[in-house]
Amino acid sequence: MRVHIAADHAGFELKAHLIEHLRANGHEVIDHGYETYDKMDAYPPVCFAAGEGVVSDPGSLGIVIGGSGNGEQMAANKVVGVRAALVWNEEIAALAREHNNANVISLGARQHSVDEATRFVDIFLATGFDPHSRHQSRIDMMSDYEK
Repeated sequence: MRVHIAADHAGFELKAHLIEHLRANGHEVIDHGYETYDKMDAYPPVCFAAGEGVVSDPGSLGIVIGGSGNGEQMAANKVVGVRAALVWNEEIAALAREHNNANVISLGARQHSVDEATRFVDIFLATGFDPHSRHQSRIDMMSDYEK
């Protein structure tokens, strides 16, 4: 699977770990930044880029990472077609995909251990969505409102 990923300075180290982990597990990873650590960088541009990558690349998923994951989720959700979910435990990682067909996971690097965050990503990427489920009508309502 192709995975678009981005992080600000707070998520920089977790992003590097996840890129290595994902590639080792056969995923193609597209890094939307930042390439070097800078405490003054801002999350919106890279989250927009990761979201745009997901929307323009059908079948792909995305990961955005910051200190809390909140701002990153908000920024990614500004991209039309993105459904970014802030994930804080394994159940939410699965439900974000199963019920909401989320296409971007947002993580707070300062909120979780590397092992926890990696597990959330693995669950998110492995979980599918049934387009014939009762949840599809709700997703359609959100897509219609976006238009």
